[in-house]
Amino acid sequence: MKATKSKIYFGTCSWKYDSWEGIVYSKAKGINMLEEYSRQFNSVEIDQWFWSLHAVNKISLPKESDVKLYAESVPENFRFTIKIPNSITLTHFYRKNKSEELKSNPHFLSPDLFDEFLSTLKPMKSRTGVLMFQFEYLNKEKMSNQIEFMDRFEAFLQNIRKEYQLGIEIRNPNYLNKKFFEFLKRNNISMVFLQGYYMPMIWEVFKTAKDFLIKPVVIRLHGPDRSGIEEKTGNVWNEIVEPKDEELTRIAEIINYLSEKQMDVYVNVNNHYEGCAPLTIKKLKEILSLI
Repeated sequence: MKATKSKIYFGTCSWKYDSWEGIVYSKAKGINMLEEYSRQFNSVEIDQWFWSLHAVNKISLPKESDVKLYAESVPENFRFTIKIPNSITLTHFYRKNKSEELKSNPHFLSPDLFDEFLSTLKPMKSRTGVLMFQFEYLNKEKMSNQIEFMDRFEAFLQNIRKEYQLGIEIRNPNYLNKKFFEFLKRNNISMVFLQGYYMPMIWEVFKTAKDFLIKPVVIRLHGPDRSGIEEKTGNVWNEIVEPKDEELTRIAEIINYLSEKQMDVYVNVNNHYEGCAPLTIKKLKEILSLI
């Protein structure tokens, strides 16, 4: 019996960039940018709904009109990866300065709020690939240790609807060990690899993770220094200013390995990685001989 071919989904982190005119868009004004975007790419990461925690009693969730518009703007085989609102993933509110006392977020891993969030996504359910929990660096003030984190997350899983594929991106390098990858596997959670933000190189993490991965796998490409590349580009994202060809070659090797193992892969590229996410994807496809 012939094995089913795995799928590789290439997409950018958000899509609303006027400076992609001529690269992705015919023009930047007065068009449905997502519709044009979906003619070139088969996936996109939605970041905008992450920024949801404003105050204890002020939380913003996706607007029904936006969800419907996004779902109707793309073909059936297109897939969204969606960052889960930070009202669910933050243990504490953000502090304006380090001397400010930490204030606990009462909505952290709230099954009720998560259920409400899932309800807003209903119009795009068939086009959703992975819902990603992005956790910030959890110091001892926020989480006593890795075991507590895993215990709290497993307790959360017991009280939610299992309607979507979930993934976790963790920003504690010391959590990226065999225990963590076993935890992901037994709970059928996708690994979200992060390249950047001072995390270990993906291929180093992959050495430990590869025997525990479940499909799909998400690879997110970010640069290490947002402010530095923003200064270089002036927030105009239409050319590569910090090429990372060697890194992309290593990442392509991982994608090929996963494809050979019949594992679907989402590759989400940020403008901050090299300066222009669509051009980075083009380079990566050329390395993979997909162009």
